[in-house]
Amino acid sequence: MKKYQTIFEQGDHQWAVITRDPDKPDHLIDTNEYLVIQGERAILTDPGGMEIFPEVFSAINTEFDARNIVALFASHQDPDVISSLALWLDFNPNLQCYLSWLWSSFIPHFGGNKSTFVSLPDEGAEINLGYLHLQAVPAHYLHSSGNFNLYDPAAKILFSGDVGAALLPAGEDHLFVQDFDRHIRHAERFHRRWMGSTEAKLDWCQRVANMPIDMLCPQHGAIYQGTDVMRFINWFADLPIGSGIRR
Repeated sequence: MKKYQTIFEQGDHQWAVITRDPDKPDHLIDTNEYLVIQGERAILTDPGGMEIFPEVFSAINTEFDARNIVALFASHQDPDVISSLALWLDFNPNLQCYLSWLWSSFIPHFGGNKSTFVSLPDEGAEINLGYLHLQAVPAHYLHSSGNFNLYDPAAKILFSGDVGAALLPAGEDHLFVQDFDRHIRHAERFHRRWMGSTEAKLDWCQRVANMPIDMLCPQHGAIYQGTDVMRFINWFADLPIGSGIRR
């Protein structure tokens, strides 16, 4: 069962994660969903697939009133990211969904209408949540051609989507990375295959290396914190990617 855990709190500003589910069916990839909260309003990142909507919704409502989620943030177009969109809109038809302009005519196949979507330009944009000024950070081709991270400069947290993802085996369900060298073995194969552009990878590494980041929060696997954030960035910068074209 998914659980709600707070990972940052400063006054009425919080980040919570809806954690990986140890009891999920083996045929589904496991995901993290993050809730960025300011006061009584929140943005939910990569809300997940339709199959897990009941668990995500239930976990959120144990601690936070889901009626106060004002927007969704979709890092890219994959079904494990946003196929639950129609179910969220059934619950609240006024929800907005931030996403790359590239997917603005594709993701509506999951639900919504023209007023639902806020298209992000390639260079990114500011997303305001109360007094918080969140930043949509370009991460194109990592792995989607229209891909964004979400940065909270006040909390120093980067939601990194599939960047930093690790496909962890059963029993390795820590919320935070405990042993970087052990953990990164579960990230290597994923990054070698799913990340397709060395130029885009190095652009992202340079961009985020200059940002103050206390936690790097991927959609899959454990959260990097402290010195492990820069360790991951350096590891990723050096990693050969695009393995699908090699023989």
